[in-house]
Amino acid sequence: MKTKMSPNEYEKFIKDKVPKPKLFTNCLKAFVVGGLICDIGQFINNSLEGMKLNPEQVAAGTAIILVFLGAFFTGLGIYDKLGKFAGAGSIVPITGFSNSIVSPAMEFKREGYVFGVGARMFTIAGPVLVYGISTSVVIGIIHLLFFK
Repeated sequence: MKTKMSPNEYEKFIKDKVPKPKLFTNCLKAFVVGGLICDIGQFINNSLEGMKLNPEQVAAGTAIILVFLGAFFTGLGIYDKLGKFAGAGSIVPITGFSNSIVSPAMEFKREGYVFGVGARMFTIAGPVLVYGISTSVVIGIIHLLFFK
């Protein structure tokens, strides 16, 4: 036997059933994990500076090492667990970008290297790349026009 609920009763019923997010705890986890990733990046940066590399080499080397670490830990399955724990704290740094490229590739590797890994690698990261490149072009034009 079906009972009819008014929209207000249904809304209250759903509100009682949906788990309440632990906003403070989630923010704290994201802050701590994101901060630790940034600390690792700073350690890498300082180590490369200690090798007497020029600033461009230090910046490039730091980015390359962090992207590699993100891809490596995604391949081992560790980064996904970190993402479930930390949320945006693991997604926002450059390692999250690396994870977004490697994850689809790992998911479709059974379909082969060309049609699986190669074709699906940029399904998630594609929009990120388009947005990043488009934004950099717009900012470059603004800089050219107003900050000569």
